[in-house]
Amino acid sequence: MASATTFYDFKPLDKKGEEVPLSDFKGKVVLVVNTASKCGFTPQYAGLEKLYKSVREKHGDDFVILGFPCNQFGNQEPGSNEEIQEFCQLNYGVSFPIMGKVDVNGDDASPLFQWLKEKQPGLLGLKRVKWNFEKFLIGKDGNVKGRWASITKPESLEPMILEELAK
Repeated sequence: MASATTFYDFKPLDKKGEEVPLSDFKGKVVLVVNTASKCGFTPQYAGLEKLYKSVREKHGDDFVILGFPCNQFGNQEPGSNEEIQEFCQLNYGVSFPIMGKVDVNGDDASPLFQWLKEKQPGLLGLKRVKWNFEKFLIGKDGNVKGRWASITKPESLEPMILEELAK
């Protein structure tokens, strides 16, 4: 992580445990969200899907949402990667990529999330994710442009995403 300078330097695992070079998303605007299937905020999957479709209608594949399931908050994501995928598809029709399960805090935190928290600390400078469905916006240049708490509805981020896409 120490040598990472942009979002594109990471290769998190997908739902099958295979590396996904984030450099594949160069020049795109990416919304990174830590997700969970049994959380009070889980209905945000619907808002994320609506946002994804709305922005992609206008901007094609220049915008991507990446969901990162995490079981660190109240054990609200206990399922396997396969079960998580199935849940997202059946209940919310999710069409954006849901990656492999990760830790976002602690000693085993994903290097990507370590970097995201370093680049965009939370409230009072805290370098930890507080709960499920925190959101990080990555600009076309691979840098963090914003961070929002769980309570922020995905649809409300559309103006910031469109602003980044216009750059």
